[in-house]
Amino acid sequence: MDLGLKDRVYVVTGATRGLGNASARELVADGAKVVVTGRDEQSVAEAAAALGPGAVGVAADNADPEAPARLIATARERFGRFDGILVSVGGPPPGFVADTTDEQWQSAFESVFLGAVRLARAAAEELGEGGVIGFVLSGSVHEPIPGLTISNGLRPGLAGFAKSLADELGPRGVRVVGVLPGRIDTDRVRQLDALSADPEATRQAAESRIPMRRYGTPEEFGRAAAFLLSPAASYVSGVMLPVDGGFRHGF
Repeated sequence: MDLGLKDRVYVVTGATRGLGNASARELVADGAKVVVTGRDEQSVAEAAAALGPGAVGVAADNADPEAPARLIATARERFGRFDGILVSVGGPPPGFVADTTDEQWQSAFESVFLGAVRLARAAAEELGEGGVIGFVLSGSVHEPIPGLTISNGLRPGLAGFAKSLADELGPRGVRVVGVLPGRIDTDRVRQLDALSADPEATRQAAESRIPMRRYGTPEEFGRAAAFLLSPAASYVSGVMLPVDGGFRHGF
């Protein structure tokens, strides 16, 4: 199936590694152009170079209020158009309620929540019919994940924001979607598993609870995200799509 991505232009934040990078790779593989971001200039340059001529890198922090306008302007200047954005950001620090500080909450709120809201608002002002705004969220949107208190607090709020935005932008033909990764085999998930006394046993126990009995690959997540961002998903909006091997049992 042709996803209709050829020559479409997307901004993908947090795309130097992990789920953002996997999504950018799949977009470029299907003919899209991407502006990829990350906080470290060298990592951004290396990620863009690996993606090839269909990508340009911009060092930017999601928490920077000036980042949204700069990223959209780069898309238009480099590739001549702007069709959508995928807002991805590294997960906030793990910890239980008693372990997390005000400073950690504030920092995570600025980057994970408020930064995402700013990026989405800026995109909404620039996008016309056929545009799309996507969020990489988490399965914690539906059910808290033990040891990820800050994520559990912020991700559901972003999902609610995305749903509200979908209602407001729908009449203009602009879609809003969320992608909810489960246990995807990324550096972040391996780091979380490594916090346990026996990381291999922790992984095996997690896999035993997944109907497909394995962690997902970044490529599998990236393909799902690329589809949701593509014109092939033109009547899909306001949804939160789990990419979790069947882990979520609710509707």
